[in-house]
Amino acid sequence: MAAFTKTAIRNSFIKLLNERPISQITIRDIVDDCGVNRNTFYYYFQDLPQLVETIVNEEADRMIREHPSIDSIEDCLHAIIGFALENRKAVLHIYNSVNRNIYEQYQWRVCEHAVTTYLDGVLAGKTVPEQDRLLIINYLKCVCFGITIGWLETGMQEDIQARFHRICELKRGDLETMIARCEQP
Repeated sequence: MAAFTKTAIRNSFIKLLNERPISQITIRDIVDDCGVNRNTFYYYFQDLPQLVETIVNEEADRMIREHPSIDSIEDCLHAIIGFALENRKAVLHIYNSVNRNIYEQYQWRVCEHAVTTYLDGVLAGKTVPEQDRLLIINYLKCVCFGITIGWLETGMQEDIQARFHRICELKRGDLETMIARCEQP
């Protein structure tokens, strides 16, 4: 029953967040929507910022679980933006609130997982110094993070998947060149 109640609170908040900015959502709104009392809310969450942080962390954990392997850099992006595409308004409301840093930490964590998972697959069987591996991961993570944050800054107006696909076309071969330059015999 406890997991059901916590999930109901979470789902009500996301539903409300898809309807209006976080500054216009109260704990009363959430408990009225999901049919629990205020004390029940406070049993699970200290306040709204903690609820936001919990949701963001749970989504990052879910994405990591659901993507144990990633076959292309484009798949990295799909993993990174999945929650945002499903909950556009909610994500924009979080991103444009005082809780922006929580969402940016989520994006950074998800970018790191996606890029590391992808690159480790690409590097399988290759002898690349750890320092270079970490440098490439950081570079790709920054690229994915920057594109994602830039998309959020525009209010998610552009087709991020088409844009990222085009970037991948333009940069095709760059990763292989980087790996070849650092690969040890």
